[in-house]
Amino acid sequence: MTKVLHVITGLASGGAERQLATLLPHLPEDCEVACLTEGGLVGERIRADGFRVHDLRMPSNRDMASLMHLVTLIREGGFDLVHTHLYRAHLYGRLAARMAGVRAIVATEHSLGRTKIEGKPKDLLSVRALYRASERMGRVTIAVSQAVADYLRAWRIDRVEVIENGIDAREFRFDADARILVRKMLGVDSEAFVIGGVGRLDPDKHFEVLIDAASRIEGAILLIVGAGPDRARLQRLAAALLPGRAHFAGDVGGGVLEIRDLLSAMDVFASPSPSETFGLAPLEAVACGLPAVYADSPALDGLAGLGQRAARVPSRPDAFAAAIREAAGLSPVDRSTPPGTLERYGVAEQAAHVSELYRAVLAQ
Repeated sequence: MTKVLHVITGLASGGAERQLATLLPHLPEDCEVACLTEGGLVGERIRADGFRVHDLRMPSNRDMASLMHLVTLIREGGFDLVHTHLYRAHLYGRLAARMAGVRAIVATEHSLGRTKIEGKPKDLLSVRALYRASERMGRVTIAVSQAVADYLRAWRIDRVEVIENGIDAREFRFDADARILVRKMLGVDSEAFVIGGVGRLDPDKHFEVLIDAASRIEGAILLIVGAGPDRARLQRLAAALLPGRAHFAGDVGGGVLEIRDLLSAMDVFASPSPSETFGLAPLEAVACGLPAVYADSPALDGLAGLGQRAARVPSRPDAFAAAIREAAGLSPVDRSTPPGTLERYGVAEQAAHVSELYRAVLAQ
């Protein structure tokens, strides 16, 4: 059986990390994961699914000891192919694979957006130069959306295959019992109107837009799920604009609560990020039967048949407040049945495409 090592920067609860955890059980190859930094909640989930996770605990970008540790891991593990995820892992994973004698190298680009890549301005000469230099060590880069493929080709990276992210819609099916439990845990009335958002608490996600928008809707409760460096600032803003009406749940998954449970407690989902490479969180919200208001989501833009259940608006508080009010007035739907149009993003089909690509790379 083909042995594949997935190399990823970290395994905290982000879109790329959760996407890897979703993909692994559907791949027929013998897979392990190497995490450059911390393991996090997603690392615990991957281990619980029976996959080996190697935490390298790389202290800095210049730590050559961790690079050599990764080289040894690849060589002694007898891996046939290395698959990297996220910018830092692309740089170190591709280099380590070549040093270990592995030339079958695949990358998935999750985070190259309109202006940034993982929070770094993508037009910085050093960022682009390092990315292109490392890309030449690999065989192919998977783009998670057509938009990402276009950005890669603008960087003169032509060995690109579009394989969109996948989800298991059953994983996000609405749970009425979880809705009751989460609302009790938060001290939120069963009849309260709850606006929700999920994502890394980073300035690029523009959660301040959602906080401002929620403050314009009388009686609305705001529930934000995720962790990140912007949490303290956002909590201060919420305390000023939404006193007693904002809840920050932090990272979830791998414990008592899963993201599905928090989504079940919401009435409308909102994503104010103006630059998404795919938009996994809004897609998961739709799978949970929620109407979604979003500033950017190639995933939802590519879905037909959602009608008023998905509204794209500018990332401004007034626009989001108006769209959320409109979503609140929609006729109730049966949240227990995910929209059939989500079949386009089925994870089993995605895994089949990735496995087929592995075989093509190994045959070269």
